[in-house]
Amino acid sequence: MEKQKIFNAITFILLAGFLLIPVVAECEDFEYRHIAGMRYRILSVVDQSVLVNNQLSHTSQILNRIAAEVTSVTGGNGMHRAVFQTSERVLYDSQGSEQPVSSLFQWEREYETVFERDKLGLLSIEDQYYMPIVRNVPVFPGRRLNIGERWTAPGYEVHDFRDAFGIQEPYRIHFVANYEYLGERPWEGQNYQVFTINYNIATRPSPVQGRIYPVRISGTYNQTVYWDSEAGREKASEGSFRITYVMSDGRTFEFRSRVRAEVIEAEMMDRQQIINEIVDEINRLEIPDVNVRAVEEGISISLEDIRFHADSDRMLAGEHIKLDRIAEILMRYPDRDIMVSGHTALAGTADGRMRLSQDRARAVANYFLSQNVRSADRMVIRGFGAERPIADNTTEEGMRRNRRVEITILEN
Repeated sequence: MEKQKIFNAITFILLAGFLLIPVVAECEDFEYRHIAGMRYRILSVVDQSVLVNNQLSHTSQILNRIAAEVTSVTGGNGMHRAVFQTSERVLYDSQGSEQPVSSLFQWEREYETVFERDKLGLLSIEDQYYMPIVRNVPVFPGRRLNIGERWTAPGYEVHDFRDAFGIQEPYRIHFVANYEYLGERPWEGQNYQVFTINYNIATRPSPVQGRIYPVRISGTYNQTVYWDSEAGREKASEGSFRITYVMSDGRTFEFRSRVRAEVIEAEMMDRQQIINEIVDEINRLEIPDVNVRAVEEGISISLEDIRFHADSDRMLAGEHIKLDRIAEILMRYPDRDIMVSGHTALAGTADGRMRLSQDRARAVANYFLSQNVRSADRMVIRGFGAERPIADNTTEEGMRRNRRVEITILEN
């Protein structure tokens, strides 16, 4: 469990820096142009190998979603509010076989953050926030650039090592980034303005308080950014990173990854309209014990009487009929990803409840996968145990309602 927490924490913090998206005014005069109310969303997929003490531990695929909004503009500086979400599926581990360990993405973590950027890319952010990880990247030189021109600017990373290593303060690593403007290049059949970013890390940091801490860090970061001049923002990016941590307990963790990110063009949902549509369909299909409501992530369809065998993720006979009817509703919104979350009543241990809720969410998601409702990379599973009750756990009726599965149509 400790090793998995380390993998998850380091993985996520390394990825977030690839993903935040600034905008430019002109293709040769790069500058952030902030517009109050502007919203953007990014989806990235990361293929990663993790080595421990130079031996392959596991390979995985990480799915990242970022939703951001420019909330205000002052003197050209843009104040941003953003939510970072990450999920992961393990494809191979050293204890398993060559077959995928999981075809579904497991929800890992969510961060909220607020920051301000100026026109050239310098960031102002309070110490309490851990995202974005890579900061002051890119920083533009404030002049028109010719093809082949290069420039440099200092930047830094901020890592969240609280869960992995017990390090309670934000952990900073400084570097100098190197940039080169390449001119126009193609991305999926269209041409965009392109520049590259790369930097090296080689440091022997001072000891910090924690269960363990890095004593040597080395790595490389390479990224190619494709700018959409008409839209005034990044269209996509691709790159790689390789970083090694030598820890105070003697272990070495190495991460090798390739990243591909792209702006997702999708209109914001009219939540009330969709809720009304779903309620009408539930009534038409005569699906019992279902509630629909708006939640922070999107629109949630709660199945409050989906029945499983006791302490099991095996559904009782006939329960798939309910899922078939819910699948029919989900197919009305094919452009939206979904999250399947499991919930339990307050019984047993906290760890047992969490595992059971995850397993039941996985069972429902796998059924949707088998029925081609969504592909594996369009679904995320999440377990909550008994953390989010909707009824009184001291009554049988309340416990029945709390043993539920929710399918959320995601906003981002």
